Amino acid sequence: MTKGRGIFVFLECTGNRIEEVSLELLAKACELQKLSQEPLYGVAIGKEGKELETQLLSLPVEKLWWYRYDGACLPALWEEAVLACIEEVLPSVLLLGGTPIGSGFASRVAVAMKTGVTADCTMLELDEGGNLIQTRPAFGGNIMASILTEKTRPQIATVRQGIFPVLTKKHQQAEMVKRRLSEQDSGVRLLKREEKSLDGGITKQEILVVAGRGVKREDDLEQLRELAHLLGGELASSRALVEKGWMPQSTQIGLSGNVVSPQVILTLGVSGTIQFMTGMKNAKKIIAVNTDKEAPIFSIAHFPIVGDLYTIVPNLLTLLKERE
Repeated sequence: MTKGRGIFVFLECTGNRIEEVSLELLAKACELQKLSQEPLYGVAIGKEGKELETQLLSLPVEKLWWYRYDGACLPALWEEAVLACIEEVLPSVLLLGGTPIGSGFASRVAVAMKTGVTADCTMLELDEGGNLIQTRPAFGGNIMASILTEKTRPQIATVRQGIFPVLTKKHQQAEMVKRRLSEQDSGVRLLKREEKSLDGGITKQEILVVAGRGVKREDDLEQLRELAHLLGGELASSRALVEKGWMPQSTQIGLSGNVVSPQVILTLGVSGTIQFMTGMKNAKKIIAVNTDKEAPIFSIAHFPIVGDLYTIVPNLLTLLKERE
């Protein structure tokens, strides 16, 4: 087995800030580091800027590599940069955000290092031998599988945003190594750039009403949408209604959709697959309505209600309208 020592976190940066998923990974890496007593490293690829530099220097890492660039997202260049860092310290673990960039990038590094990668982990632990126990849903979300990469290093895992709490503590100034990436090192050229503003969608909502398989007709979603708006929130969906074409994929909750952590979530006709429940388990208050008293969603609900949404929703709408 190729030996390795240390935990490496890939810090995804957008503009002048570090993505929240990277700060969540750092918080988990700090927990793992306390157990392993191995050094914690970070590598960031982002644009030149004092604000970003200040954020990077405050992170609880022993050493940080910052690759600055002014051009496009070029996976080949990024791979080369991160591989140089990995070969320098030979870490045991590499963690990346389960974003479009992080997920694609993780596979490139895994192929180059001839090692494995476990995508969309929901739990990360260390066993007595220093192996990373990477837990994720498998077989369509019907079971939780624990995966080990015992024979190769680094052990690579990606994690979706919202799975772990975000890093809150500050740290003394980290040792920073600055390097620069240039488009001149690649045959790819950026011809046009279009910036898009993202409002966060359902991931930023404090209150969510979730429609599940128990909704019988597409037209019935209007009542649920009205309920969500009267409560001051938005309507979200389980995977079942997205697959029917009744709801857009941007409203889907679960590991194949969005991970959310609202103050209140009201599920209506949602049975609760593992993938769905993992995507919303961090909600502060979970209210679940289902006609099946054995529905899995009740196992995590703070307020389980055995009942028919077609009776409960109209009554709620009446009460809320009377209070307006």
